[in-house]
Amino acid sequence: MTGVLPVALEDATKTIQVLLEAGKEYVCLMKLHSDVPEDRVREVLAEFQGKIYQRPPARASVKRRVRIRKVYYLDVLEIEGRNVLFRIGCQAGTYIRKICHDVGEVLGCGAHMQELRRTRSGPFTEDEKSVTLHDVVYLHSKWQETGELEYLRRFILPMEKTLEITPKIYVRDSAVDALCHGAHLTAPGVVSLEAGITNGSTVALFTLKGEAISLATATASTKEILEMNHGIVARNNRVLMPRGTYPRMWRSKTSSA
Repeated sequence: MTGVLPVALEDATKTIQVLLEAGKEYVCLMKLHSDVPEDRVREVLAEFQGKIYQRPPARASVKRRVRIRKVYYLDVLEIEGRNVLFRIGCQAGTYIRKICHDVGEVLGCGAHMQELRRTRSGPFTEDEKSVTLHDVVYLHSKWQETGELEYLRRFILPMEKTLEITPKIYVRDSAVDALCHGAHLTAPGVVSLEAGITNGSTVALFTLKGEAISLATATASTKEILEMNHGIVARNNRVLMPRGTYPRMWRSKTSSA
């Protein structure tokens, strides 16, 4: 497989869990084992959009039990003989080679995945800021020669980029340091928030300047949080910002901010 592979450095490795859970996009070349009318191939592939049942293949790093995965879209790009090229956007944990196998079973001819390229992983796309390892070596050497940080910025992005598609809650400056010490976020500390937050979903806590503070689990939906005057709205899971970045404005040890 080729394509997009985000790599995190230092404290940014704490955000990797968000990427593991984020949706992916692939371009796949599927090889049919015998000739099938093109219309029939398109018809069967269309059936694999939406929620599907999938058992991971034998060579997988997870238990081989049937699970539900969602295919957001599956677009046929080209069909030439037994070669079928398609683009697929899917939920994390979807096995494309298993989809190819299952398509072959439905067609009755058999099929396998010939090539696979990941074109998107969460907020990271192939066309935006992607670089090859050769680019990294060259840009790093130019930085060593010149000391110009611009060379590093061409392939090292802010940690906040990873959280681009994660629902966010923006908090008051007075609550930031308490959150950095592991406190949970309570309603008085909320300034604004994004739509799409549900009870139990992962959210990113941000400062008013757009700096990532931590990853947390929401204890209420967007609508419910807007109506709350007190109580915990998000439980801290993973602190991203170093302590002391913002002045301490809390007086005693507590589990909430």
